Amino acid sequence: DGETFISADDLRINLWNLEISNQSFNIVDLKPANMEDLTGNLLSIPVKVVPPSVLLKKFYEVITSAEFHPAHCNMLAYSSSKGSIRLIDLRQSALCDSHAKLFEEPEAPGSRSFFTEIIASISDIKFAKDGRYILSRDYMTLKHAALSRRLYVPFNPGFRYLSTYSLWDINMDSGPVATFQVHEYLRPKLCDLYENDSIFDKFECCLSGDGLRVATGSYSNLFRVFGCAPESTEATTLEASKNPMRRQVQTPSRPSRSLNSITRVVRRAETLGVDANGNSLDFTTKLLHLAWHPTENLIACVAANSLYMYYA
Repeated sequence: DGETFISADDLRINLWNLEISNQSFNIVDLKPANMEDLTGNLLSIPVKVVPPSVLLKKFYEVITSAEFHPAHCNMLAYSSSKGSIRLIDLRQSALCDSHAKLFEEPEAPGSRSFFTEIIASISDIKFAKDGRYILSRDYMTLKHAALSRRLYVPFNPGFRYLSTYSLWDINMDSGPVATFQVHEYLRPKLCDLYENDSIFDKFECCLSGDGLRVATGSYSNLFRVFGCAPESTEATTLEASKNPMRRQVQTPSRPSRSLNSITRVVRRAETLGVDANGNSLDFTTKLLHLAWHPTENLIACVAANSLYMYYA
């Protein structure tokens, strides 16, 4: 509406007006009735020394990202550390204690481990320009969701959720129908990633202006681009450096204007400590932040203290 925006912390989402700088409205509140219960639970947990915010996310559901729908000012979505996305409608009540729709991937039987909830935590969500799609990122995967065209219908927004690329349908929300794996080869190293705190890294995600591609970062300053059009098999890996193609096995035979035709990285082996191209992983260099230009085929990403921009 050009008048309001939201801010979020671990437990609350507040609604602000651009003309009022000293007052906001609390629209989502996950704070327990007695904060002493939460503090007591955290202090009694015998875990290795990690930041309090990490403990909070591990043992209590907190807000990890929130974003307004780009077309409907009464709709917004927020993600949580438990791997769920909630779509809420501000017309329901002043305090949105309940959600219009809840989306979360069911846990596979027998798959639970100490790391299950940690890697399920969603670090970022983004709406597509047309508001029909929503993209989310957890530690291992990139998830892309499709919203029904009937989104404007009060309290009954159609919603399909694409997980990692995972696609959910409002009539079939028991699980995703497609998935994008960002760095599945790291799964055997979760213990090491936990010990060096890399498992708590928060990677952002972004969509192209036309909604046909999605991107997210990884380690060794790598970022991945996936095609999310129907039947697309596009999967490109690039490095944020002055020579982004140096990790590629081969180079294109001629210049191209499409990300789809950029030479793809060949996975030699899913070896521990090795990336998709057989190179040693560097967990100290990570690409957490990136953004796609709203109209151009241009990606900006940050690696260490450098900003890189790629145009295809």
